[in-house]
Amino acid sequence: MNDGMPNYILLSAAKNEEELIGKVLESVIAQAVLPVRWTIVSDGSTDRTAEIVRGYADDHSWIKLIELPPRETRDFAGKAKAVTLAYQESSGLDFEIVGNLDSDVSFQSDYFEFLMAKFRDDPDLGVAGTPYVEQDGRGSEKRSDHRHGNPEHVSGQVQLFRRACFDEVGGYLPVKGGAIDWIAVTTARMKGWKTRSFPEKTFYHHRKMGTASSTVLGSRFHYGKKAYYVGGHPCWEMLRGFFQMAKTPIFLGGLMHQAGYVWAALTRMERPVIPELMKFHRTEQMMRLKRLIGGKDKSP
Repeated sequence: MNDGMPNYILLSAAKNEEELIGKVLESVIAQAVLPVRWTIVSDGSTDRTAEIVRGYADDHSWIKLIELPPRETRDFAGKAKAVTLAYQESSGLDFEIVGNLDSDVSFQSDYFEFLMAKFRDDPDLGVAGTPYVEQDGRGSEKRSDHRHGNPEHVSGQVQLFRRACFDEVGGYLPVKGGAIDWIAVTTARMKGWKTRSFPEKTFYHHRKMGTASSTVLGSRFHYGKKAYYVGGHPCWEMLRGFFQMAKTPIFLGGLMHQAGYVWAALTRMERPVIPELMKFHRTEQMMRLKRLIGGKDKSP
């Protein structure tokens, strides 16, 4: 590709996304640097998702549609399996970068060109992405910016992996309750890869994160539970809840995060992460807490 850009593929799992998937399709075909292949798995969709994708695939040979039979549940294990299927379908192609792309996002035409340049210039970069912009509960746009938080966090809606890194972490694990993207990125750091969210660019997330099948407060409770089962340190998660109380929804959002964590702890929710990853995660959190106390970090 141009200027020594690495070849890349995209993988997407889409379930009943007829209202939003056109936005991401238009964004990708407008890219200055196109993927070698974009495999979209219609994961049991019962709406027009597959029909819409098929129309684009007919016009662009590098877009491939895989249709799976309908299933009642919508969970992250299903998404992980669909992404794995898409990856296996593309395994024989010549590429260096693997991108996971949700079906409810959009971005500017130089988005992937920008990220490919980051991989080209840093051979130790294992996972890359950018912050996102979405509407808050009051209809205003907000930016999820990691410059004052954790720049090593890469939002799951758009994650790009170096192929060697993706293979080393085992891709996305089929965990029903979520955190499949978090587990992959944190495992990458544990194995010595750099992970980075670059604030110079953003993508637009057209569905408020965590609300595909839940209310805002319900999603906060869910994220509190998820913080427990991925091994979050109790001190960090309580502090995180207090910090979130200042954000919309005021007080209740942070309280629900704390409640979800405590509920998961009291019920001894099964944790899907290996002990080594939990230990690594807690070590990172305590290091960030020290920086927070020292004024080097501004939010948990």
